[in-house]
Amino acid sequence: MFPRLASAAAALLALLALPAAITPALAADVAGRASVIDGDTLDIHGTRIRMFGIDAPESSQICADAKNRAWRCGRDATQLLDRLTSGRTVACEIVDRDRYGRVVGRCAVNGEDINRRMVSEGLAVAYVNYGRDYVPAEAEAKAAKRGLWSGRFVMPWDHRKGVKLNPPPGALAPATPERAPATPATGSGGHPKGCDIKGNISKDGRRLYHVPGSRSYERTRIDEGQGERWFCSEADARAAGWQKAGG
Repeated sequence: MFPRLASAAAALLALLALPAAITPALAADVAGRASVIDGDTLDIHGTRIRMFGIDAPESSQICADAKNRAWRCGRDATQLLDRLTSGRTVACEIVDRDRYGRVVGRCAVNGEDINRRMVSEGLAVAYVNYGRDYVPAEAEAKAAKRGLWSGRFVMPWDHRKGVKLNPPPGALAPATPERAPATPATGSGGHPKGCDIKGNISKDGRRLYHVPGSRSYERTRIDEGQGERWFCSEADARAAGWQKAGG
């Protein structure tokens, strides 16, 4: 009797383990209407998708145009992705998962690879550390001096480390049909106007963001040279892997 019970128990354990064994490590492909988080991040039905092989300027990032005037390249990248996806079904082939738990995908609208489109328009660059698929599109944009390549900019991965454009650009460029309405380049605190969320690194290394009105907001100081930064929205902060500070 006992051997029979042991055999039944072993069979039950094997059945319980079976779903985990056959479940793929990554979610199946995702499709639907997308919400744009920033120039290289989408949300489809609650699934956060980091677009594979590209890196777009951060939402708050400022670049210099051909006349060395400041322009909101990060906002323009976000707006371009919104125009490409608005009201359309976005289909993403999931190829990986990043360290923040987001799936990484190659996304298309009506069969067009929009990862490639962002790079070819010059509002994202090929993220060669993770793949060289979009290097030819970047070369095309660079040769044509489109978007970022029309002036000067800091690579997004360097911007996230606190690297600044040097020398800094001049006054904010006037609005064009392709760009956001002209507003002052910086707020009263020297950061991009409208980007008031403070991304602070605590003494124990945690990346926390503080929203205006929160308990620690006023006494929190941002040192961009140490990797701290400003965010334009909580969604931007969360997408970058920062957590909301308590209180």
